[in-house]
Amino acid sequence: MTADDRPDARRGEDPGRPPRSTRLANLDLNLLVSLDALLQNRSVTRAAHQMGLSQPALSAALAKLRRHFDDRLLSRRGNEYVLTPLAQQLRERTRTVLSGVERVFAAEPVFDPASSTREFTIIASDYSVAVLGAALVEILGCEAPRARVHFAASSPRFVDDAERVLVGSDLILMPHGFLVDLPHADLHDDRWVCLVADSNADVGDELTEEQLRTMPWVMTFHGPTASTPAARRLRMLGIEPHVAVVTEHFLTIPALVAGSGRVALLQQRLARLLPPDSGVRAVPATVDLGSMVEAMWWHSVNDRDPEHEFLRDVVLRAAGSVTGSG
Repeated sequence: MTADDRPDARRGEDPGRPPRSTRLANLDLNLLVSLDALLQNRSVTRAAHQMGLSQPALSAALAKLRRHFDDRLLSRRGNEYVLTPLAQQLRERTRTVLSGVERVFAAEPVFDPASSTREFTIIASDYSVAVLGAALVEILGCEAPRARVHFAASSPRFVDDAERVLVGSDLILMPHGFLVDLPHADLHDDRWVCLVADSNADVGDELTEEQLRTMPWVMTFHGPTASTPAARRLRMLGIEPHVAVVTEHFLTIPALVAGSGRVALLQQRLARLLPPDSGVRAVPATVDLGSMVEAMWWHSVNDRDPEHEFLRDVVLRAAGSVTGSG
């Protein structure tokens, strides 16, 4: 057997080091907490203060982590520490895994909503929170008054890595067309409308195809893999919007359109929630902008988790109340 035929050589591991499985079995999982604190704070002193440890104790933990990863993780640059490329990869991954571990040890043999102190994490856009949030919180407050819901802002990065993100989160609220191969349940449908300024006299009761082509646009999540279904539909119809402003928050759109000649796409349910003095009005277009189906998505490991089943039922009932009101 040549050196290249040895199992360690094929894996690219140092033949002098124990196999990775052995190293993991002997690893103190408390180091995961230390790693998270170090990567988040980028400082041994701040991380030690956060964890309530002495600085020498955390320095020792950092030394063990450096040996395990064969990487410095934190490198001094001037008067501060910066993350190495490997540490940058580990930062979000560690936070997600640690959250998943916390959820495992927070599980209870019998779930009682009335006494639960669980924090549910839902990744959602401000559209989803504006449309469903109040109804969801109302139901949760009545049936699980000691529980808490954390709405985390959605982002293209979360969507691109949804399965891993859902290890440490409960749900992602998002329309169809972005996520695949994950358990989901449909919540409600919605249609897209165009938003223009009240003061825009050039726009009548509807927007023409020519206006859609020539007016400056306020667009949300504009990018190769980040775009609303309606924006993608416009491109399929051969209409390439002239994008003047990009925002990642639907609720900022009215202020970016009001008093201007710009146009934007907005969900009809959200447009109906805008105050009368928002300075904008919703108008249809002469082309079909299509519709969307909002859904909740979760990781398959939570399929039969009693706490998670309760949360999904709460979200479904909240969506039902919204659908019933239009």
